[in-house]
Amino acid sequence: MKNKTENASFGLKVYLFRKKSKNIIQSVFLFCIIVGLCFTILYPIIQLIPSIFSNIEDLGNPNVIWLPMEFSMTSFKAAIRFSMPEGFMTIVKSVLYAGLIMGIQVFVSAMAGYSLARVKFFGHKFVFFLVILVFLVPRQSLLLAQYIYYSHFNAFGLLKFFTESGEINLINQPATLFMIAILGFGVQQSLFVFIFSQFFKNIPNELEEASLIDGCGFHKTYFKIMIPNALPAISTVAVLSFVWNYGDTYFTSYFNKDGPYFSSSLARVFSPANKQFVLGAVKVWFDVPLATDFAFDAIKQAAVLIFLIPLLLVYFGAQKWLVENLENSGLVG
Repeated sequence: MKNKTENASFGLKVYLFRKKSKNIIQSVFLFCIIVGLCFTILYPIIQLIPSIFSNIEDLGNPNVIWLPMEFSMTSFKAAIRFSMPEGFMTIVKSVLYAGLIMGIQVFVSAMAGYSLARVKFFGHKFVFFLVILVFLVPRQSLLLAQYIYYSHFNAFGLLKFFTESGEINLINQPATLFMIAILGFGVQQSLFVFIFSQFFKNIPNELEEASLIDGCGFHKTYFKIMIPNALPAISTVAVLSFVWNYGDTYFTSYFNKDGPYFSSSLARVFSPANKQFVLGAVKVWFDVPLATDFAFDAIKQAAVLIFLIPLLLVYFGAQKWLVENLENSGLVG
């Protein structure tokens, strides 16, 4: 009996040891994978340090690997002079533009999504199909039609009462980008309509029925009941809209190329065609005898880091808010 007890105890110890060893091996394996992924993601950023914080003369030096030989802010100074012609106001105007477009897209997409999800009008399924189709079709295929429409804008023929030609050219006008968002063709706006539509479909019908019993009309139900419960969808769409509009170069380059947009300025200044101009200007401005392609890349990378500052602030500022909204949305599973 004693031997059986000892054997059972020994077997239990072996089992627990194997289980603990297996858990340790799994933990070490997962830890190595996470560390490897983090290093893969952070490695390009780590490589930026010796380039953007080095003197122009030291760029391309094979002896500089992880740390610059001498810290310098020349790359940032050059990036600011090239990509921010109005200084700090360049970022402010870009943020305001992205914020205004974000507000329009959230407002319009929420109404469109609610209508497609809750209002059973004739042909609503076909309209929803068109929304999905616009999302799937490459936006380049719609460019020609949009460009012609806004270059000969006539507002259903009503402008003939106000202008001699009966049309106006809205290309290279700031209002064009806002009109595109109002009409539902902004940056990824069909996706936003889809997000709101799917969200409103999952909200219980009892909420609307209770509001109607309490005397709320259609509009009051939408603004007082549905919108407050749609904060998770609103916050998600708002963040995505701001990020995509802030970094957009497609609509801004075609419809308002002379606008004060940081993204367009970066794409225009640091294009390959301007490389020699940038390097020549750096030699004159900072009294540098030699500026190679490494200097061009370092200045461009410094400009991109400056460009990312508002996006990082939005991310760190909205992260907690997004998580709280998702956790508190008990009505939607």
